[in-house]
Amino acid sequence: MKMDSDDFRVPAGEKIRLKKWPTLVQPLYKSKEQYQQLLARQVEQLSALQRLHYASNRYALLLIFQAMDAAGKDGAIRHVMSGVNPQGCQVFSFTHPSATELDHDFLWRTTQSLPERGRIGIFNRSYYEEVLIVRVHPEILHSQGLPPELLDEKTIWRERYRSIVDLENHLYRNGTRIIKFFLHLSEEEQRKRLLERIDDPDKNWKFNLADIKARKFWKQYMQAYEECMSATSTRRAPWYAVPADDKENARLIIAKIVVDSLKRLRMVYPKPSAARRRELLEIRKQLVK
Repeated sequence: MKMDSDDFRVPAGEKIRLKKWPTLVQPLYKSKEQYQQLLARQVEQLSALQRLHYASNRYALLLIFQAMDAAGKDGAIRHVMSGVNPQGCQVFSFTHPSATELDHDFLWRTTQSLPERGRIGIFNRSYYEEVLIVRVHPEILHSQGLPPELLDEKTIWRERYRSIVDLENHLYRNGTRIIKFFLHLSEEEQRKRLLERIDDPDKNWKFNLADIKARKFWKQYMQAYEECMSATSTRRAPWYAVPADDKENARLIIAKIVVDSLKRLRMVYPKPSAARRRELLEIRKQLVK
């Protein structure tokens, strides 16, 4: 599968304009059958790399998924990670913070769910909600119980970006690698998917009235995503803006980025010491007898 991950990487230190970033690109597959074959190949590679990742126990990998509603986050996680051993993977979905969580800093609740070394952690939404939905709806910010002097909207977002970058740099220095995916969906494609959720009885459960309300703030959300990714896409913790109008293609792109990122870690299986090797050979002799 020919694809350069850097084509979708948000450059560090540059201002991103989402209108210039595609929501649909030339697909990596020519048929449904080929898509399934390509995804199966990527899932197989990811499964092997995850076993190596778990055995080497040197790094942690955190995958963050952010998007507008109906962009396909759940499906991407389900399909791309389908071959991963559940023992080595942890998935967390973050919705509205609880009263206890609001009594702490905005990074507290997600920090508790960070992956251990040797494991892959997946955040379906994350601490980035605090500079996205909270920015679009400032009434949420004013209900969080913060001291009045911290509520200056001219500075609070810049300060929160800095807190996020500082956290991600700290995690990098301690062996956690972070990949952040923004599933870039067009407003028209979202409309089609929401209609499908209404028209298909089996998908009615997915429909949420809040999704319709959020569409009224589409431009504000796009601006919030632009400023967020421009401020927080770094060499150590990059953002990838993945075209999401084609669900299958988005899954192939995400899988390729994750596989390539794990390969760059140059992991190896632990090698036993000389003493351990002698011990194993002695045990082998006893088993042969």
